[in-house]
Amino acid sequence: MGLSVEIDSASGFCAGVIGAITKAEAFLEKSRKDGRHRKLYSLGAIVHNDLELQRLERQGLVTIDKDDLDEIRKVDGESLLIRAHGEPPETFALAGEKGFNIIDCTCPVVVKLQERIKEAYTRLGKDGRKGQIIIFGKIGHAEVLGLLGQVGGNAIVIEDMEMLEERISDGTIDLTVPTEVFSQTTKSPAEYSSICSRLEEQMAAARELSVERFKGTHLLTVHNTICAQVASRHARLSKFALEHDIVIFVAGKASSNGKVLCNLCKSVNIRTYHIGGPADIRKEWFRDDDKVGVCGATSTPKWLLDEVADCIRGLN
Repeated sequence: MGLSVEIDSASGFCAGVIGAITKAEAFLEKSRKDGRHRKLYSLGAIVHNDLELQRLERQGLVTIDKDDLDEIRKVDGESLLIRAHGEPPETFALAGEKGFNIIDCTCPVVVKLQERIKEAYTRLGKDGRKGQIIIFGKIGHAEVLGLLGQVGGNAIVIEDMEMLEERISDGTIDLTVPTEVFSQTTKSPAEYSSICSRLEEQMAAARELSVERFKGTHLLTVHNTICAQVASRHARLSKFALEHDIVIFVAGKASSNGKVLCNLCKSVNIRTYHIGGPADIRKEWFRDDDKVGVCGATSTPKWLLDEVADCIRGLN
């Protein structure tokens, strides 16, 4: 009978990435039609997928980093794309001072999160006089840096449960003051829930209260800031991974969302393999008559999923 291959229909770019790439392609296409062939600069990788980046670079997209931006003295109306992850306010100010025309592609979900964390910052008093803000996210991630920029850096970033415990133990997290918690939009909903529950238990214990009585103090506010599209993908992928004998997860190695979703698949199907593209596929992974599931991250293009599926079908 041979291998059968199914692509997860919900995998592929999220709305924020689609929006950024669509704007980039529209700019580059207009530039070509006008005969100007102007480059479009992207501050950071527009998407964490090397093959998609190479495709866009062939069209004229140039990726620069913060050091490059700092070193540029002045430009004459060149365009700088701010990717879906967003940036802190000072980045917009610097780019404007350098003379860039800014194409802001910050995901609307991230924009809303930035607004909410600024509101919390005002409520709690600047410099943390009335409380503290905790962000569940990857330290150094562009989205997290953008969030920190909204509050002048006055927030505590934790990456996982172990780091939460460490920050409580060393006193970085004060269990006695009003606390508001936010999550990076692409994190695991289950992990976020566990971390917030643990923090609530610790804050209740610090006041010698039961969790139920502590809830009445309203000292802890947990904000639901994980993207709904990402959250629904978690539940779907768990089911998808269980329904297949082997899972081929396609994502760039630098994709934070890719690591989270691949680990999710592997937690329910040990035969989950993380690849960057067709060149990474190994024939020895597969058994005769395997039902193969191909899926990916929010940074994985549909065309790449199709190529991987076709490559696997060719193994028959």
